[in-house]
Amino acid sequence: QVQLVESGGGLVQAGGSLRLSCVVSGSIFSFNVMGWYRQAPGKQRELVAQIFTGDYTDYADSVKGRFTLSRDDAKNTMYLQMNSLKPEDTAVYYCHVRSGLVGYWSQGTQVTVSS
Repeated sequence: QVQLVESGGGLVQAGGSLRLSCVVSGSIFSFNVMGWYRQAPGKQRELVAQIFTGDYTDYADSVKGRFTLSRDDAKNTMYLQMNSLKPEDTAVYYCHVRSGLVGYWSQGTQVTVSS
Protein backbone atom coordinates (compact mmCIF):
# COMPACT_ATOMS: atom_id res chain seq x y z
CA GLN A 1 0.00 0.00 0.00
CA VAL A 2 1.47 3.32 -1.08
CA GLN A 3 1.13 6.21 1.34
CA LEU A 4 1.77 9.87 0.68
CA VAL A 5 2.31 12.17 3.65
CA GLU A 6 2.49 15.85 2.93
CA SER A 7 3.36 18.82 5.08
CA GLY A 8 4.20 22.48 4.84
CA GLY A 9 0.85 24.16 4.39
CA GLY A 10 -0.27 27.14 6.41
CA LEU A 11 -1.23 30.78 6.41
CA VAL A 12 0.93 33.32 4.60
CA GLN A 13 0.53 36.89 3.43
CA ALA A 14 0.34 37.72 -0.24
CA GLY A 15 3.82 37.86 -1.74
CA GLY A 16 5.13 35.31 0.71
CA SER A 17 6.47 31.80 0.19
CA LEU A 18 5.73 28.27 1.35
CA ARG A 19 7.27 24.92 0.56
CA LEU A 20 5.17 21.79 0.51
CA SER A 21 6.74 18.38 1.00
CA CYS A 22 5.33 14.98 0.06
CA VAL A 23 7.01 11.84 1.40
CA VAL A 24 6.17 8.72 -0.56
CA SER A 25 6.37 5.28 1.02
CA GLY A 26 8.46 3.07 -1.19
CA SER A 27 10.72 4.11 -4.05
CA ILE A 28 9.54 7.01 -6.17
CA PHE A 29 11.34 5.46 -9.12
CA SER A 30 8.33 3.18 -9.53
CA PHE A 31 6.06 6.09 -10.52
CA ASN A 32 6.08 7.54 -14.02
CA VAL A 33 4.14 10.69 -13.09
CA MET A 34 4.27 12.71 -9.86
CA GLY A 35 2.53 15.96 -9.27
CA TRP A 36 0.67 18.50 -7.20
CA TYR A 37 -3.01 19.41 -7.46
CA ARG A 38 -5.16 21.90 -5.60
CA GLN A 39 -8.83 22.43 -4.89
CA ALA A 40 -10.32 25.74 -3.86
CA PRO A 41 -13.77 25.96 -2.21
CA GLY A 42 -16.53 25.49 -4.77
CA LYS A 43 -14.06 24.63 -7.53
CA GLN A 44 -12.84 21.47 -9.18
CA ARG A 45 -9.48 19.97 -8.35
CA GLU A 46 -6.89 21.29 -10.77
CA LEU A 47 -3.37 20.35 -11.76
CA VAL A 48 -0.67 22.67 -10.43
CA ALA A 49 2.51 20.95 -11.60
CA GLN A 50 3.71 17.51 -12.57
CA ILE A 51 6.93 15.75 -13.38
CA PHE A 52 7.34 12.80 -15.70
CA THR A 53 9.95 10.10 -16.03
CA GLY A 54 12.97 11.82 -17.54
CA ASP A 55 12.31 14.92 -15.41
CA TYR A 56 10.08 16.75 -17.88
CA THR A 57 8.06 19.20 -15.78
CA ASP A 58 4.77 20.84 -16.63
CA TYR A 59 3.08 23.74 -14.83
CA ALA A 60 -0.33 25.35 -14.88
CA ASP A 61 -0.21 28.76 -16.54
CA SER A 62 -1.40 30.40 -13.33
CA VAL A 63 1.72 29.31 -11.40
CA LYS A 64 4.44 29.42 -14.05
CA GLY A 65 7.41 31.43 -12.87
CA ARG A 66 6.24 31.32 -9.25
CA PHE A 67 6.06 27.63 -8.30
CA THR A 68 8.79 25.02 -8.67
CA LEU A 69 8.34 21.27 -8.42
CA SER A 70 11.37 19.23 -7.43
CA ARG A 71 12.17 15.78 -6.16
CA ASP A 72 14.76 14.15 -3.92
CA ASP A 73 14.96 10.53 -4.97
CA ALA A 74 17.17 9.56 -2.03
CA LYS A 75 14.48 10.77 0.38
CA ASN A 76 11.49 9.58 -1.68
CA THR A 77 10.22 13.11 -1.41
CA MET A 78 8.64 15.59 -3.77
CA TYR A 79 8.49 19.32 -3.11
CA LEU A 80 6.51 22.30 -4.29
CA GLN A 81 8.23 25.62 -3.69
CA MET A 82 5.64 28.39 -3.91
CA ASN A 83 6.82 31.97 -4.20
CA SER A 84 5.00 35.26 -4.77
CA LEU A 85 1.84 33.72 -3.41
CA LYS A 86 -1.50 35.31 -4.26
CA PRO A 87 -4.88 35.09 -2.52
CA GLU A 88 -6.15 33.07 -5.47
CA ASP A 89 -3.60 30.37 -4.59
CA THR A 90 -5.67 29.60 -1.49
CA ALA A 91 -6.73 25.95 -1.68
CA VAL A 92 -6.18 22.49 -0.31
CA TYR A 93 -3.10 21.09 -1.99
CA TYR A 94 -2.64 17.40 -2.74
CA CYS A 95 0.30 15.42 -4.00
CA HIS A 96 -0.33 12.59 -6.42
CA VAL A 97 1.74 9.79 -7.89
CA ARG A 98 0.85 7.40 -10.66
CA SER A 99 2.23 4.20 -12.07
CA GLY A 100 0.45 3.26 -15.25
CA LEU A 101 -3.29 3.51 -14.51
CA VAL A 102 -2.95 3.31 -10.73
CA GLY A 103 -2.70 6.54 -8.79
CA TYR A 104 -2.40 7.55 -5.16
CA TRP A 105 -3.33 10.75 -3.32
CA SER A 106 -2.16 12.45 -0.18
CA GLN A 107 -4.54 13.62 2.51
CA GLY A 108 -4.24 17.27 1.49
CA THR A 109 -2.88 20.33 3.23
CA GLN A 110 -4.47 23.75 3.49
CA VAL A 111 -2.69 26.76 2.03
CA THR A 112 -4.26 30.12 2.82
CA VAL A 113 -2.92 33.35 1.36
CA SER A 114 -4.20 36.55 2.96
CA SER A 115 -4.38 39.83 1.08
